[in-house]
Amino acid sequence: MLLPPLDYQLSPFTGLTREHWCAYADHLLRSAHQFGTDDHANIHLPGANSRYGPRSDSLEAFARTFLLASFRMAGDPASTGWIAEWYAAGLDAGTNPANPDRWPTPGELGQAKVEAASLAVGLALTRDVLWDKLPERVQEQLIAWFETVIGEEYPPINWVWFQIVVETFLASVGGRYSDEDIDAGLAIHDSLYRGGGWFADGPERAYDHYVGWAFQVYPQLWALMAPSDPRVTARKTLDGDRLADFLDDAAYLVGANGAPLIQGRSLIYRFAAAAPFWVGELSGHTRLAPGLSRRASSGMLDYFARHGSITEDGLLSIGWHGEFAGMKQAYSGFGSPYWAAKGMLGLALPADNRVWTAVEAPLPVEVADTQRLIAAPGWQVDGTRTDGVVRIRNHATDHAVVGAVVADSPLYARIGYSTHTFPDLTPESVDNAVAFVDSDGRLTHRTGFEYLGSFSEGGVQLGASRFTAHWIEPDPDAGPDHGSGVAGVATPGPSVTVVSATRGAVELRLVRVSGASGSSTGSALRIGGWPVDAASSVVGSVMPVPGFGMSLDSSGTFVRSGAHPMGSELTIPWVGTSGTAHDGDYAAVVVLAGDGGASTDAGVTYVAGEGEVEGDGRFVFSDGASVDLARLQRAQFDA
Repeated sequence: MLLPPLDYQLSPFTGLTREHWCAYADHLLRSAHQFGTDDHANIHLPGANSRYGPRSDSLEAFARTFLLASFRMAGDPASTGWIAEWYAAGLDAGTNPANPDRWPTPGELGQAKVEAASLAVGLALTRDVLWDKLPERVQEQLIAWFETVIGEEYPPINWVWFQIVVETFLASVGGRYSDEDIDAGLAIHDSLYRGGGWFADGPERAYDHYVGWAFQVYPQLWALMAPSDPRVTARKTLDGDRLADFLDDAAYLVGANGAPLIQGRSLIYRFAAAAPFWVGELSGHTRLAPGLSRRASSGMLDYFARHGSITEDGLLSIGWHGEFAGMKQAYSGFGSPYWAAKGMLGLALPADNRVWTAVEAPLPVEVADTQRLIAAPGWQVDGTRTDGVVRIRNHATDHAVVGAVVADSPLYARIGYSTHTFPDLTPESVDNAVAFVDSDGRLTHRTGFEYLGSFSEGGVQLGASRFTAHWIEPDPDAGPDHGSGVAGVATPGPSVTVVSATRGAVELRLVRVSGASGSSTGSALRIGGWPVDAASSVVGSVMPVPGFGMSLDSSGTFVRSGAHPMGSELTIPWVGTSGTAHDGDYAAVVVLAGDGGASTDAGVTYVAGEGEVEGDGRFVFSDGASVDLARLQRAQFDA
């Protein structure tokens, strides 16, 4: 792949211009086409199949690369005839009933419902250059193939948009469609809204990148597909305001290294996380400067390109940096990573659009230290300018409902996530945990916890949750992994309240234990820190707070040898009790810092009150900011 010279005048942070984006897109397309069938209908990329099999996966590879192709054609119709020609042949062969290698229809295969949406969006965006030039026979074949979605059941999650956009496209080309299907999907979409621009992907507390690349992107693409639809007109302000609100938060969740927050399922889609920034510019529903939208998006593309996400064959592998089979979920096949195409939506905007001509603007974390409370997922965001690390502490997201008793989902239920660390993918872990360890070495889980609230005071952010710690014996017959923790036989442990008081790189983690004294398990307490690759530029530490509460007299470093998505060896520091934990209060300082950032021994000092009133004391951070213990006791949560 030949890239043009970097342009640090236009793009002072990444050097990337629209020409670089075009070069990457064309390289990905040409490389994938090498694995296409002679009739172009199916792309059989190397790698493992999903649970749906090769027919599904080869359709997925076609549809998702077609989505990328449609952005290229929409933004540069005069120079992309080679793309239109290649995909026109595949659209014909894939929907030809006489072709023994035709695609399964959405009425025959659930996964085809997903891929149909990419095909419909792509055809709508390129109507003048592709759809209108297809022979009438091929148009009729496509309409018949799409019409099998009508009346089909879709799970009440982000999937409802797949039906909405397909049937909207059908309406635009004279096909059959169902207003009832569209209205029902919109109602489900609205039922999942949780405020502040955030959606939950289902009834669980499932907050992740689907908020951006699904719930925010599809309403705007749908509006472009049917601008005169009364439903679009009625919802324009509502959906636009929700997108703008989400983008205000999303800008704070990108690290100076270009990485999006490493949290949630389907991370193999990588730079798809850029999609909401582009759709904000495409729709005009954004309060971000255009240079910031491009800085965030180009930062993601550059991050993944620099870290080996594109193989020597020009393909996207299952993984984060390079290939990592452990990130494969049940629905992941060799074509799945190409939903990263969503992150190239900006290519649908022509070269003279403001997002391409504006000078890149810095991310919030590149301007100053950042603090932000995001209510719906219960995240407190702390970014530090000196090292560019963005961290969240999490007290309301676990991909479960309150009271659920299952194992922790590694990508949802940890106390902390960042732009510079990858979670330990083993459910039972000290990774950002407050857990108990029994005599067999098994650790407890916290999923199903109760969110107690969050607030900010005196430059310190605070959030809290309460849970009954529980051990899980996993059910070997548990269903496919779609993000939730594994079910099994549960054994309850002590009740725990956790408060995270954060300032920059430093978290004061306060832990109140009750019910341990009467427990028969005799379990030790573990307070775990950040999962850091041994060769990483970031470091982590966990230290007890002298003079406060119960003794934390044991410490160590958990080491998970072998490859992980960002390196070759994971280390997690922890502190805890050497023997059985007892009822009472514990406190530890948990630090994650990068080059030039806070010292790993940046502690928090407890200063006892001078009076005799219990709890009359304060915690003082190294820069002088403090948290009053009595204030915590009076807060909306019981600290």
